[in-house]
Amino acid sequence: MQTSTSTAATTAAKAGWTYQDVTWALSLFGTAVGAGVLFLPIKAGAGGFWPLVILALLALPMTWFAHKSLARFVLSAKNPEADITDTVEEHFGKAGANIITFAYFFAIYPIVLIYGVGITNTVDSFMVNQLEMESLPRWILSGGLIMAMTAGVVFGKELMLKATSAMVYPLVLVLLALSVYLIPDWNSSMVSVSPDWSAMPSIIWLAIPIIVFSFNHSPIISQFSKEQRRVYGDNAVQKTDMITGGAAMMLMGFVMFFVFSVVLSLSPEQLADAQAQNISVLSYLANIHESPMISLMGPMVAFAAITSSYFGHFLGAHEGLVGLVKSSSKMPKSKIEKISLGFIVVTTWVVAVVNPSILGMIETMGAPMIAGILFLMPIFAMQKVPAMAKYKTSVPAQVFTALCGIAAITSVIYGAL
Repeated sequence: MQTSTSTAATTAAKAGWTYQDVTWALSLFGTAVGAGVLFLPIKAGAGGFWPLVILALLALPMTWFAHKSLARFVLSAKNPEADITDTVEEHFGKAGANIITFAYFFAIYPIVLIYGVGITNTVDSFMVNQLEMESLPRWILSGGLIMAMTAGVVFGKELMLKATSAMVYPLVLVLLALSVYLIPDWNSSMVSVSPDWSAMPSIIWLAIPIIVFSFNHSPIISQFSKEQRRVYGDNAVQKTDMITGGAAMMLMGFVMFFVFSVVLSLSPEQLADAQAQNISVLSYLANIHESPMISLMGPMVAFAAITSSYFGHFLGAHEGLVGLVKSSSKMPKSKIEKISLGFIVVTTWVVAVVNPSILGMIETMGAPMIAGILFLMPIFAMQKVPAMAKYKTSVPAQVFTALCGIAAITSVIYGAL
């Protein structure tokens, strides 16, 4: 009986796409499509058209190999209900689990800070350029927006989660519509810039962190892998490989179409101007276009993307900080939760007032931690953990994934020098 069940699971795992597979691929895709995508054209297009083409070709294998490896890492746990932290503890001990929890918090927390700056700049730009109002004092505007979004998380968590899940697909459709709408504005200014081939490797190297950040959907990989294991047992790896590959192809097709459409509709000087203003590319497009559709839809989509991303990342950061404090403190959990909440809100507010470069924060704070967990940890486990032996990817895939992770981290160190 057990053999027939195993055979059936193997057959099902090797079969083609099912409705549930498509749903999961869309969920992985939706997790990745957030506010990072709105800043991707500014950074990815900064080096010119031809480096962008190379980055687009790298994005698919980077995204698939890394997320496939992380899913296999979760599947390697003895406990079928184990998440990433549990799996790390099983393979590397309690100290390893604490390190990963610490790293994961510092992968998510900077993103909350980024969204605090992003939402303030988006609303301020909309008020000044579209509504023709005076700017509010930055500390009042940022404080009001951050308090409002945090109140939504604290007092209406379930409602906010449902709302943000529902927002993903309309957001994707609107971004697709904007990508198509910009086609008549495509020009040759980016293509006509003669590439400096000697500088090409460093341009691509320095742009890898924004690719890592914008295509990251690691927060949902634990849940996704556990569900495939529940349904397909030991044969789940075929499904996780297939679905993560499908999600990576969807991201490549949709996000890169958006990036190319935006970059081809702007000049190198305009992309530099958008970066200097520290606003998303949609807010910038709204400011330079006379079209009512772009003027209104751009800031609204940017606001929706940043808000929806803020909710999920705030919950993750809060949960991570509570876990870190709880492991080294005897305070009641309720008190730790309140202190952690206050710390995140106040620091997000302070950073929003200071208004540092959003792209700079993505590159120096968000991407390195994500790269360490997503690109390097599973590859390290494939070499050191016996349970990972049957989950090893091919040697070229391992080498490529490790090199991308190292490149994401070292480019940040180089940029800081």
